[in-house]
Amino acid sequence: MQIIDATTPEQFQQLLADHPRVLVDFHKDQCPGCRMLDMSLQRVASGTAGQGTTLLRVQLEVVGEAFFRELGLRQTPTLSLFLDGDERMRMPGFQSPQQIEAAIAEFL
Repeated sequence: MQIIDATTPEQFQQLLADHPRVLVDFHKDQCPGCRMLDMSLQRVASGTAGQGTTLLRVQLEVVGEAFFRELGLRQTPTLSLFLDGDERMRMPGFQSPQQIEAAIAEFL
């Protein structure tokens, strides 16, 4: 699994256009649930379920709250799965590695 950090809304949109299968991690600094989710994501990234998928990390403090609101995000962490630029599923809150792998298998 390739891991990329998006630092601007424009870069986020470009990365969605450039990568067909994207798992987006919307998070913020100093968020306990985000840190726990990061551990799950690391396990998925190192396993076979994440092969062929790009993990795109988007931090609230870097891209700004306005961008998060435009996307309709209500909490961090939130994971979104995008296939060919279209959002297929959104998973708010902590997710276990098994939940993430199941969502990748079903939606990507």
